[in-house]
Amino acid sequence: MAEFNEAKACEVLDKNRVEKMMKYRWIVWGILAFAYIIVFFHRLAAGVVKDDLINEFNISKTTFANLGAMYFYAYMIMQIPAGMLADSLGARKTVSIGVLLSGIGSIIFGMAPSIFWAFVGRLLVGIGVSVVFIPILKIQSVWFKESEFGIMSGITSFVGNLGGIIAQTPLALLVAAITWRNSFVVMGVFSVIVSALCYMIVRNDPRDKGYPSISEIEGISIKNVNRSKVNMGQAVIQVMTNPRTWPGFFIFAGFFGAFVSLTGAWGNGYITDVYNVSKIQASNYMILPVLGLAIGSIFIGGISDKMRKRKTPMMIFGSVYLACWGAIAFGGRLDTNILKLVLFTLGFTCSTFVLGWACSKEINPPEIAGISTSVVNIGGFFGAAIMPSVLGGVFDKYSATLGSVELYNKAFMYCFLSVLVGYGFVFLVKETNCRNIYSK
Repeated sequence: MAEFNEAKACEVLDKNRVEKMMKYRWIVWGILAFAYIIVFFHRLAAGVVKDDLINEFNISKTTFANLGAMYFYAYMIMQIPAGMLADSLGARKTVSIGVLLSGIGSIIFGMAPSIFWAFVGRLLVGIGVSVVFIPILKIQSVWFKESEFGIMSGITSFVGNLGGIIAQTPLALLVAAITWRNSFVVMGVFSVIVSALCYMIVRNDPRDKGYPSISEIEGISIKNVNRSKVNMGQAVIQVMTNPRTWPGFFIFAGFFGAFVSLTGAWGNGYITDVYNVSKIQASNYMILPVLGLAIGSIFIGGISDKMRKRKTPMMIFGSVYLACWGAIAFGGRLDTNILKLVLFTLGFTCSTFVLGWACSKEINPPEIAGISTSVVNIGGFFGAAIMPSVLGGVFDKYSATLGSVELYNKAFMYCFLSVLVGYGFVFLVKETNCRNIYSK
């Protein structure tokens, strides 16, 4: 890979066009980042309104968990189609349609007259937001250089996590002010606006705006791999039969399934029941792991790019993540200051999974970056769909016989086991040294 040299590129290409491309790519990415904030908001919002939903629709904790999981089931099922859409229809149309659908789903959820319509709304939200992230990765692969991919994935995750932060204390305050129903209607209207902006501003490739491609600016000869026709069926088979694809899948499944069980479903209840604080105070606690994930995504992605290593950072930070879950699952009622540190560190080190996306891109053909990352992405949402429901079953079965501390320790033991399985697959990751190493 030739080293990026913008000054040298300007000597060969039109300087004004190069400068415009380097600026406009941030506008494209910025609009997509707003879409990703919506993705994270809906991912974690259910946990904040858990009691409202249970009381409103008179449902069990298992049914609540299944309602929350509907988002993740839809997201999981749509990942390969999302990769196909990113590689064929393009990011602009894919994200615009997806965010519009999520907005309609959010409005239906907020206005649901029964639990059935709540499930319908949640399903539409899940389908809509499921086609946002993979196109963002695709955009990064054509608007940004290869050596920036790790850090850009981290920055994207950081910005997306702002939506997760909004889905904690800010959402709790909004719900208190205008009710949970109106809160989701407001987010639906906001989503429709972002959808329109995506269609008007985002472009799939710099050349669609008359700018030089990033490969041209870097002085690299590439035969327009991003514009070539790809046989989608063969591409999916190619990625799925590549054994190097699967460690990232299981790491994401184990790590993210546990994280969502805490931040998106049962964490607020854990804090209120075990530590005897209000819902808003509990939301303040739950901001810590979400903020940790946001900061860690940038830090770990940047460290990986700087080290030119993928596997080593995954082993180091994955070990700490496992230890944090051990403290929560087996540590009883922690001192509140220690709990805050553990929660932030847990989120920070959970972001180890962002390197799995980079690894997937680097061990599969570059022209199918959307599909290769989407297959790994399925893992995270498989874990996120299954694990909260597993914990919901524990709560329904043992809540009448166990005290709060013992009950949550028993439930979170399954999160610890989930992370342990994911951590085991770190040792099977193929080191890429931050470059594409695919060979037929």
